[in-house]
Amino acid sequence: MLLQLLRKPLAGIALGLVGTALSFHSLAQPASQAPIRIGYLTTLSGPIGPLGQDMYDGFMLGVEQAGQKLGGVPVEIIKQDDQFKPEVANQIVQKLIEKDKVAIITGVAGSNVMMAVQRVIAEKEVFLIGANAGPSELAGAQCSPYRFIASWQNDGWAEAAGQYANDKGYKRMLLVASNYQAGKDAVAGFKRFYKGQVIDEIYPGVTQPDFSAELTQIGADKPDAVFAFVPSGGVNFIRQYQQAGLLKSVPLVTVGMADGTTLPALKESALGIQSVHFWGPDIDNPVSHQFADAFEKRYGRIPSNFAAQGYDSALLLDTAISRVKGNVEHKKAFMSALKQGSDKSVRGRLRFGNNNFPINDWYAFEVAKDRKGRVSLKTVATPLKNYQDAYHAKCAMQ
Repeated sequence: MLLQLLRKPLAGIALGLVGTALSFHSLAQPASQAPIRIGYLTTLSGPIGPLGQDMYDGFMLGVEQAGQKLGGVPVEIIKQDDQFKPEVANQIVQKLIEKDKVAIITGVAGSNVMMAVQRVIAEKEVFLIGANAGPSELAGAQCSPYRFIASWQNDGWAEAAGQYANDKGYKRMLLVASNYQAGKDAVAGFKRFYKGQVIDEIYPGVTQPDFSAELTQIGADKPDAVFAFVPSGGVNFIRQYQQAGLLKSVPLVTVGMADGTTLPALKESALGIQSVHFWGPDIDNPVSHQFADAFEKRYGRIPSNFAAQGYDSALLLDTAISRVKGNVEHKKAFMSALKQGSDKSVRGRLRFGNNNFPINDWYAFEVAKDRKGRVSLKTVATPLKNYQDAYHAKCAMQ
């Protein structure tokens, strides 16, 4: 009955939950306090495996810091590798819901996977806490009260990169993005804000290892700068870009390519590259500092933004589960608890818009050496502040 009501296109049914006069303190404590089962679905193998591992490591750091609990309740984390394959992810989700009886699924690295699994998760009234993928469709007409994205909408970093390119005065740019949903979202987002001339768009294959043809075209076209989103081939792309001598003449603005998952391999070859995201290891707030220090101590490496997203999803669940005293089966109350976001976040505070996507500040970083002499990211600008995604008005929730 609840799901039927939530599907009605009446503004205020699913979304009036935040304003509902519901006292979380009045919720009954679960009788047994059995562990809450949470499915962690991410990509742990293949080219983007390091990204998925960082997400998972960030999430588990949050769980460990809370004493293997979330919201004061023991949790059982069921870790699954979707292999970046929608068909594999569908099989995993079916098992998680029907056999493992999970109340929550979190993670999800790839937009192709997210689009494949999100509908059945919502139909089964299981909560989905996304820690990376944020396809445009799900921020708009296909928004759901059962889905909360603790990372960002796919277009966001590219929109901020477009604004940053304007601020830098780049008049002519060439765009390179992997040929899949997130790549197309990135290009659309960049062009939504960029005011200069886009002289060409290039879409290499998702798993393409060599970019000689693309770099030859860049050298011939001589743009003022290049915008690139090539996540699975990012290390090769940047190395080849640097080896071709292009970094000296054509600035490279990236999203999802220069961070804690790639810089240990790239080292000095990435110096000078510009990267845009909502978080970097030098972001100045207490939770961010604590997370960066704890992650490095626990895992022996500088965290990426993907690790930060995983950590934030754990903090969100910790806060929301605490609000309902562990009773996540009280779906209406748990929705409202999640909707309130969290005052504990690497971004300072996690706030949601009407479509359950976050409202973010977006930063521009330059690859540079940190105070310890390591290749990392240095904040240089804030292209967008308190930014809500471009699709929220298409979402019927309020």
